[in-house]
Amino acid sequence: MAPSPLAGSDIYERILTAPGGLVVLEDTDTGSLIEQFRSIARHNGQSVYLWEPERGMGNLREAHASIPGSQRLGNALRYIQQSIHFGIYLIARFPSPLTAMDGALLRQLARAPAGHVRRIVLLDTVPAMIASFDDVAVRISGVAPVAQRPRLRDGRWFL
Repeated sequence: MAPSPLAGSDIYERILTAPGGLVVLEDTDTGSLIEQFRSIARHNGQSVYLWEPERGMGNLREAHASIPGSQRLGNALRYIQQSIHFGIYLIARFPSPLTAMDGALLRQLARAPAGHVRRIVLLDTVPAMIASFDDVAVRISGVAPVAQRPRLRDGRWFL
């Protein structure tokens, strides 16, 4: 029995309750997850942003709203750092050669004060590159664990 993918709302809740500000999302279909997050953002009015290298950072709730000058990852990370509002920031197609400045900004954002509900979610990441953030990143799987079926043995149920 193969593990089934989690619904976007389940992943959204797990991101919000993550203990750190930097979340690495593994084992997900990025395209469908972004569409599910777009629907969640429109339904509940929360701020969910998506950064892509070609387009920069844009608000998922309002498709036409983008942040000018955010095509470079460093500029987008500085925007996130200066924002005082709630937000989930999805970073898709994480750039391969990460500069030292971008890495330092990611570490600062990961260690943000507990009062800020601001999460940076890395999608489609290369495991070797993210290994340097293992001390500050929270890894979340996009698939549900395989549930064990209870079995009856000698009149008692076992998992």
